[in-house]
Amino acid sequence: MEQTYKQPVSVLVVIYTQDLQVLLLERADHPGLWQSVTGSRDGEESLRQTAVREVEEETGLDAQCFRLDDWGYQNTFTIYPQWRHRYAPGVTENTEHVFGLVLPNVLPITVSPREHLGYVWLAAEAAPEKCFSSSNAEAIKRLLK
Repeated sequence: MEQTYKQPVSVLVVIYTQDLQVLLLERADHPGLWQSVTGSRDGEESLRQTAVREVEEETGLDAQCFRLDDWGYQNTFTIYPQWRHRYAPGVTENTEHVFGLVLPNVLPITVSPREHLGYVWLAAEAAPEKCFSSSNAEAIKRLLK
């Protein structure tokens, strides 16, 4: 059987409300680590398609029903050693493209138990402190500018 590796191209989707409540998800594989929706591109899908798919998989929300904005920037970072086995040999960096999804108000979320233990809505001022990823924290801080 041929090994299928993740692409080192991903999306980060900051989900927030009009009054700047931010959704964070707790990782199932590392309890205590909180983040926004993230995920790698599959096949030849566009980055927008990746964002829509990942939002649905991780939250149960249909991103096409809300305003999904490409924030027009990306982060390139070193893949944590514990996750490198998911990528082709020799791949050590990932490029993460940042999106924002604006909801009218706080909505109930259905987390994927395989990926997340739970979720929390936090004020945008408090959410960056809870994120384990500095790029995720910086993306949330952009909401405050």
